Amino acid sequence: MKPVNVGLIGLGTVGGGVVRILKEHHEDFLRDQGVDIRLVAAASTSREQAVALGIEDIYHSDGYEVIHNPEVDVVIELVGGTGIALKFVTAALEAGKRVVTANKAIMATAGHQLLETAGSKGLELAFEASVGGGIPIIGALRNSLIGNRIESVIGIVNGTTNYMLARILDGLPYAEALAEAQQLGFAEADPTADVEGHDAAAKIAILTTLAFNTEVVLEQVYTEGITRVTPTDLAVASSLGYAVKLLAIANRTPEGIEMRVHPTMLPVAHPLSSVNGVMNAIYVVGDAVGETMFYGAGAGAGPAASAVVGDLIEVAQRLTYNNRRPYIRFGTEQLPLKPIEDVITRYYLRLNVPDRAGIVATTAAAFAEQGVSISSLQQAAGDGQTAELVYVTHSAREGALRATLAAIEASGVLVAEPVVIRVME
Repeated sequence: MKPVNVGLIGLGTVGGGVVRILKEHHEDFLRDQGVDIRLVAAASTSREQAVALGIEDIYHSDGYEVIHNPEVDVVIELVGGTGIALKFVTAALEAGKRVVTANKAIMATAGHQLLETAGSKGLELAFEASVGGGIPIIGALRNSLIGNRIESVIGIVNGTTNYMLARILDGLPYAEALAEAQQLGFAEADPTADVEGHDAAAKIAILTTLAFNTEVVLEQVYTEGITRVTPTDLAVASSLGYAVKLLAIANRTPEGIEMRVHPTMLPVAHPLSSVNGVMNAIYVVGDAVGETMFYGAGAGAGPAASAVVGDLIEVAQRLTYNNRRPYIRFGTEQLPLKPIEDVITRYYLRLNVPDRAGIVATTAAAFAEQGVSISSLQQAAGDGQTAELVYVTHSAREGALRATLAAIEASGVLVAEPVVIRVME
């Protein structure tokens, strides 16, 4: 049996996990999967990482040495980011190498071009670990669910924010919840990508491209993070029978695809409401299969490395048995993207206003002027000078809701920036 030689670029958390799996399970893969996978080259900016993993004999300081090594059949890119990582993947494909990556950033910004390059050369670019860590969602959309017309893909795809929202519900202010997540290793020193929703936006861009056969990129995803969500908002949501999650949403509508990331109030009976801690879950609705949900760990050495090695084995089997997979083209349908202003949903609004007569009438008038129907109103006393008005609306167009808020702000009754959370039924 001809061995399949692998070159690995990036020996961080996930890279180290891949090395350990390949060492521990080499004989299992040979016996059960019929592939002889050998790690023959590895690159990192830190030689100490290679020494710690026991692979200093194949260490390189330059990723291009791995790519241009004539023995390497498959390159695994685990550097991350869109800078040198994109150059590495592009160079590997141009050099005729199959590529496995966990890089959501490059797949969400340049994935279509990279897949075209791979297809034109008869190569494979596998990226299961780019979304959901160990959750096999990419394979499901590319294979198992291909017979469906996908209607919705909705996911909790960022464990950091999911953990933080649970702690905020426990009563911790945002800053304390973030500090705790960082202390536990759930959040980076710079948490911006997670808490502002950019990480989730990259992932839903990839999932939308696959699910709806429509090329989209990260910049097209409407994105809001969790930085303004407070214990008060989560407590009110809970009292109303909702859980609050940072959701990545893609829906098929007659007008086009809705694609957005923002905090969302979900009925507690919804399957995603029970996803807690750092776990991820992706809820998919197809016309034939109906409702499905994929659940598991969304990050970490084990889950992400598991997905990377799964891709690697599939690529290695095709190389070993000359079973080349046809290039799957995405973006051939190219449905229009629905502007966020045209999205129709329900809304939760918390307004901090002076505690005096006539304020409720002023705010309610703004809703009436824009045709936004109010489902419920709660008023809570504040510090004697201010009060909080909590509105929940019936379904309304986003543009009308924004016009309502603009009118309320123009009236001069707000003493703090309003909080808006969309409500899913």
